[in-house]
Amino acid sequence: MTPSRGPKVVLLCGGMGTRMREETEYRPKPMVDVGGQPMLWHIMKLYGTYGLTDFVCCLGYRGSMIKQYFLDYHALRSDLTVSLSTGDVEYATREVEDWNVALVDTGEHAMTGARVKRVASHLADDDLFLCTYGDGVANIDIDALLAFHRSHGRLATVTGVQPPSRFGELVLDGSEVRRFAEKPTGQSLISGGFFVFDRAVLDRLSAEDDCVLERGPLESLAADGELQVYRHDGFWQCADTMRDVDYLRSLWDRGDAPWRMWEDRRGHASPVAPSPGRRQGDPVAALLEAAAAR
Repeated sequence: MTPSRGPKVVLLCGGMGTRMREETEYRPKPMVDVGGQPMLWHIMKLYGTYGLTDFVCCLGYRGSMIKQYFLDYHALRSDLTVSLSTGDVEYATREVEDWNVALVDTGEHAMTGARVKRVASHLADDDLFLCTYGDGVANIDIDALLAFHRSHGRLATVTGVQPPSRFGELVLDGSEVRRFAEKPTGQSLISGGFFVFDRAVLDRLSAEDDCVLERGPLESLAADGELQVYRHDGFWQCADTMRDVDYLRSLWDRGDAPWRMWEDRRGHASPVAPSPGRRQGDPVAALLEAAAAR
C-alpha cells in the first residue's frame, strides 16, 4: 500500500437511493454511471486533485458491487498480457490512480452516523478526517475548506451550498421576461456534505444502526458552538433523483462538467464497452452485472 498522505476521506456509500429506483434497484447509488464512471469515482477524483488519496468507503446496500469495481479496476484500466498456460498476468499500465481504498462493510441498515463510527479503526490516530456522501459532486476548493476548518478551532465544519431550483426562474419587467434562469439557486444555505471533522467528533457518534449523523450528533455540535459552515458559492449538485443524474450526464457529455477539476479535461475511456441493447453511456452496468452474477 502507498503510505498515507494527508487526512483520510470517509465516503458514505451505503444508502439504497429509494428515489431513483430505476438505477438503484440493482446497484448501490454511488455506482450510478456518469460519463462512463460511477459517481463515487468522480468524488474521489475531486479529492485526489488536492492530494487526498486515502479513502475509507462505508459500504452497505449491494456493497459487494463496489468491492468488485475496485478489485477489477487495475485490469480494466490497463493493457494485459495473459499466459494461458500459467495464468500469469502482466499489466502494461496506462493511467491508474494512486489511491488507497479501504472498503468496509458497515451494515445493510445502518444510518450515516453509525457508518462513520464503525470505520473509526480505519482512521488511525489522525487528528481530523474529511467526510462526504457518495452522491454529490462540486467544484469545491478542498484546500480552502481544510484551511477554514483549521483556522476556526472548532470540532466540525459543514459545507453550505445554495440548492439549485427544480424550476426555471422568470425575471420580469411587467409582463416582459427580461431573463430566464434554467437552474437558479435559492437564497438559503443547505448542507452540501463535504465535512471536516476533528477526531473528537467520533465520541459523539454511536455504532447503533439508528445513529443519524445529521440529527443528534450535528445538532449537538451546533448547540455547543462546535459547528462552523464553509460557504461554497460555486457548483454543487447531488444525484438524488433521475432528473439530477440526467442533468449531470448532460453536463459531462457536452464537456461542461464544473466538478471535473483534474488535469484530463477529456475524461477517461469507458472501462467496459456497452453491448448492443444496453443504454449508451452506461458502461459501468456491464461490470456490475458481472459482479452480481458471481
